[in-house]
Amino acid sequence: MNVHSISRRELMRTMAVAGASMAVPAAFTRRGHAAESSDTLSVALIGAGAQGRILMEDCLKIKGIRFRAVCDIWAYSQQYAGNYLKKLGQEVAVYEDYRDLLAKEKGLDACIVATPDWMHAEHAIACMDAGCHVYCEKEMSNSLEKAREMVLAARRTNKKLQIGHQRRSNPRYIHAIDTLIRNTGLLGRVTHANAQWNRSKSDDLGWPAKYAIPPATLEKYGYEDMLQFRNWRWFKKYGGGPIVDLGSHQIDLFGWLWNTPPKSVTACGGIDFYKSHEWYDNVMCIYEYETPQGTNRAFYQVLTTTKHGGFCETFMGEDGTLVISEVPQAGNTVEREDHAKPWDVYVKQGLLLSVREAPKRVDTKNVFVDVRVSVPMGSWPLPVELAKPAHQPHLENFFDAVRTGAALNCPAEVAYESAVAVLAANEAVRTGQRIEFRPEDFKV
Repeated sequence: MNVHSISRRELMRTMAVAGASMAVPAAFTRRGHAAESSDTLSVALIGAGAQGRILMEDCLKIKGIRFRAVCDIWAYSQQYAGNYLKKLGQEVAVYEDYRDLLAKEKGLDACIVATPDWMHAEHAIACMDAGCHVYCEKEMSNSLEKAREMVLAARRTNKKLQIGHQRRSNPRYIHAIDTLIRNTGLLGRVTHANAQWNRSKSDDLGWPAKYAIPPATLEKYGYEDMLQFRNWRWFKKYGGGPIVDLGSHQIDLFGWLWNTPPKSVTACGGIDFYKSHEWYDNVMCIYEYETPQGTNRAFYQVLTTTKHGGFCETFMGEDGTLVISEVPQAGNTVEREDHAKPWDVYVKQGLLLSVREAPKRVDTKNVFVDVRVSVPMGSWPLPVELAKPAHQPHLENFFDAVRTGAALNCPAEVAYESAVAVLAANEAVRTGQRIEFRPEDFKV
């Protein structure tokens, strides 16, 4: 692919830079948006790329959220976001430099930071110092030192800092982990977990030639060229590669599941397919967690050359296994081990839906290894659904915290623990050694 051109698929994803002709889905028409109210919050978006636009659209579904400003160093993204909001009746000031935004925009309540990982700390800290609460995309930072500075800034300014591990606000995950696993003990002792995020191979992102950022501007903001700007996740200065970009969502769940950070990680991976990239295109790792019941282990893999299996998480206990995914079609059931007590009571309590098929024991004999297996176990669907976009509940939790002082579902301290665990996987691949954590490694 010629990176100086833009593919038709990408053009369709990011079409309509020109505001007058931009198509807006019916769900985002003015009539479909919540009206402003007396408790309207004034919000700025810093970073209007693909993820920033997703967050912007989800914010627009929340009552009382009013965008006042948008900032991005790329004119393409500035125009897209600015024209999109204008089309919906929200006139915004558009900036290239976040410092100009913070200097000129007075009365902002909150900022959404959706810039590349390496700039999260600089942007989030500046916003908090300017008096704004901050919702910052994950990974918190590709530098633990910078992530630590973010935690300290939130404490110093007494501002809310929510990090975008959105599964922590997803009602299906809350029901699965907090209610079924931790409170009800449905699975018994959960000894193991598996998670994966597999994606098909893809070309580097391109850009419309007429919207190429001038070299002097790229240099001003720390980028070598448009290739690295558009594909920053693959380069060590700017991001952490797929294990950080994708894996951080799911590795974060392991700590939530067992209510403790890991005690070690081993990993292997490599740049085996995309030879022009700096980060590993595949990583497989094993985390160990020490709990009051004993040592538990979690396996995680991220692949970028096949989408087989997609993305999902599996929590395996002595009495059953729970399979879940942010997309319910990829995981939404609990399977009971044959020896476990019946789960009818949980169905009556509304904690599970009725079993899709009665549990059946079918014994077969493997003539090669002489072991007996039982297939299949019955599967009970989860009764909780998320009828909103995936990020909306997490944003709602953030704005509720801004308005009322309610607790954040993923405050800086929690996200820091996740960052320590996730960034260590890359180090384990680099060194080929097992990394042992100390409790103090996760504290700021």
